[in-house]
Order: sequence, then structure tokens, then C-alpha cells
Amino acid sequence: MTQPESRVSQVTAQSLADAGLDVEETRALVRTALAEDLRYGPDATTAATVPADAVARGRFNTRRDGVLSGLPLVLVVLDEVLGADGYEIVAARPDGSPLAAGDCALEVRAATRGLLSAERTALNLLCHLSGIASATAEWVSAVRGTRCRVRDSRKTLPGLRLPQKYAVRCGGGVNHRLGLGDAVLIKDNHVVAAGGVVPALRACRASAPELPLEVEVSTVAELDEVLAEQAELVLLDNFSPEQCVEAVRRTRQVSAHTELEASGGLTLPVAHAYAETGVDYLAVGWLTHSAPALDLGLDLE
Repeated sequence: MTQPESRVSQVTAQSLADAGLDVEETRALVRTALAEDLRYGPDATTAATVPADAVARGRFNTRRDGVLSGLPLVLVVLDEVLGADGYEIVAARPDGSPLAAGDCALEVRAATRGLLSAERTALNLLCHLSGIASATAEWVSAVRGTRCRVRDSRKTLPGLRLPQKYAVRCGGGVNHRLGLGDAVLIKDNHVVAAGGVVPALRACRASAPELPLEVEVSTVAELDEVLAEQAELVLLDNFSPEQCVEAVRRTRQVSAHTELEASGGLTLPVAHAYAETGVDYLAVGWLTHSAPALDLGLDLE
């Protein structure tokens, strides 16, 4: 198959911009993924079985219920394999859409060889990100009726942080910090290194006063210490629901602005119980490091 001109279509560029994803970073990710399939040569099976001039409609269909995420990356895959002008989008659902088993997320018309060569890379990304969005939607549904929001962590796969965090947003969640330099998060090892939670907090404020600051506490006593320092966001590490209730009570006595985030050992069955305590966030690293993929497949017509 002749390699098409390497560029992204206007539709792809706009979809990436809407998702908050950089064009060149996403192309680099997709090229790395494609290289794993094509490093040993072109698609030998497809070349042997599909006529060079064959054209087909390809439908990305879901096999079970979930939430869609990842279409901008699928479009980048198609642009890279087929060329930006090498396929026609027949129908597409927007990311964040609920899907029922049998629904079509995307239908395109293109050269059959190109579709089949792009199939696995496109599905790997689409299934993975849709799985994260679907899992997030379950957590968001579990805390519905409370003021609590579900958010992610930095427990992401190398090269996939921004797409994975985008998938969390598609599922109705919100994002934690993107890296180590856009916010301060004082954790237990920082406390040890600084000689205490208050010295750590004061050192971070002095060093990076412009950054949002969150501090982790593991006891109610530590909570009281950081509340006295007017911490703006406190992470309650491995607190039980009962301890969270007490933490919320103590916090509201001191400040109407300090937010609380529960983290550690959270599971879907207890999500609502934690949300009902009055905490502002549930931090769920599982969303990006362990959520199962949503089963979608490419069906040719």
C-alpha cells in the first residue's frame, strides 16, 4: 500500500482541539502504535486477500454498553494510514455519548486494505479510552445526588496521560494535576523529608506560591495542623467514611473554602457512602490504571 501524504484533516484537527489534545503529540503517539504493527513490513494477510481497488464501509460497533471516548485518535490513525483525504466519514457519534450494545460509534468509507491495516491500532485506542470513560461514568453515577466529584490521578500509561485524562472527562469525571509542575501535592514522603506536614506546607508555599496546593494527611491530628495553616485542599489518605465525616465537620468549623478529597482503598460499592460524607472529591487511580477496555469491533460492509 502506497504511503499517503502525512497530514491531518480539518475534521481531525478540530476534534483534537475540542478534546484538548495536541496534534503533533497525538500523531507521534499514533505513529508509535502503528510502528508496532508495521515494523516487520506491510499487512501481509490483507495484501494477499483483499484486491488493491476494493472499497468498503467500516463500522466501529460496540459489543456492550458503555461510554464512547477516543474518536479523535481513531481519526489520526485513519489520516496516517489512509491519508487525510483517503476516507469518508459516513456517521459519527460524539465522544461522551452513551452506547448500547450494537450501536455504531463511527462509520467510514475507504479502501479496504487501508481500513484493515488501521483496524487494530484504532481499536486498541478506542477500546481503551472508551473503557476509561465507561468506568468513570459508573463512578459518577454512584455519587449522583451528592456534591462530590470523581477525579483521576497520575497513574497513567506512558504517552497516554492526556488521552486517558480526556477519557475521564468524557465519562463525567474531572482531572487532577497533569504533571509534577502544574500543582503542588505534598505526600507522606515529602512530609518525612521536610520534617513534618506543616514545614512541608510552608516550604512549598514559599517556593511556589503561584501553584495550587494540596496536602495529604493520614490522621485527624494532621488535618487539624494543616487547617490551622489554611490549606486550600486536603487529601484524606485511607480515611474511613466515619473519619471523613469527622474531617468534614472539623474543616467546616475552621474554613468554608478548604476542599477535601478522599483517596485510598476506594471501591465502587462504597463510593456513595464516601460521597455522602461531604467530601468534595473521590480520587480514583483505578480509572486510568485498571479500567477494563470497552469491547468494540470493526465490521466491514
